[in-house]
Amino acid sequence: MARPRYEDCVFLNVPFDTRYEPFIRALVFTVHDCGFVARCAREIDNSGQVRAEKIFELVAQSQLGVHDISRTSLDPRHRLPRFNMPLELGVFLGAAHFGGGRHGRKLCLVLDREPYRYQKYCSDISGQDIRAHHGRIDGLVKSVRDWLSSHLVSRNIQVPGHATLFSRYTAFKRQLPAQCAALQLDPGELLFNEYRTLVAGWLLANPWAPPGRL
Repeated sequence: MARPRYEDCVFLNVPFDTRYEPFIRALVFTVHDCGFVARCAREIDNSGQVRAEKIFELVAQSQLGVHDISRTSLDPRHRLPRFNMPLELGVFLGAAHFGGGRHGRKLCLVLDREPYRYQKYCSDISGQDIRAHHGRIDGLVKSVRDWLSSHLVSRNIQVPGHATLFSRYTAFKRQLPAQCAALQLDPGELLFNEYRTLVAGWLLANPWAPPGRL
């Protein structure tokens, strides 16, 4: 995939585990159906590059960022919290503040499970655009869709409404096994780049147009 424009890149700072995988898939689809390109550390496969360097590179290439800090809770085994997401959020905010030039135009959406929960463990981010998805995929889709739509007003671009977009995602999920079978891929073991390519292909074959522009 050719490197997309800085203005179109959305950096995804989210958990990478089996339980969150359905959220990642819905998030990638939402970002692409709104006309943007999802970027995350999973797309870079370079064992010689440390994770922090991957994050710095992706943040540098992305004007927008979606940061889901809902998984900031105690690990049941070690009784310690995972702070990767707040850390990467800090990198993104630091780049926006100190980066200069185009980095000063960076914008981010912070997601959590409940309103104001973040104030108990990361109160310094008060004032950011923080929305609650309540642990629901449709809540995540609506939050991200509405946020991206607000940034397209200046481009005079309209995106599907929440209900329509979620319906389109449901249709894509239903057709995904057949797409994978045709390519001899296992839908449960898709790499990030493979899944993103399948999303882009489906959207190309199933474009959405505002009413009256069909």
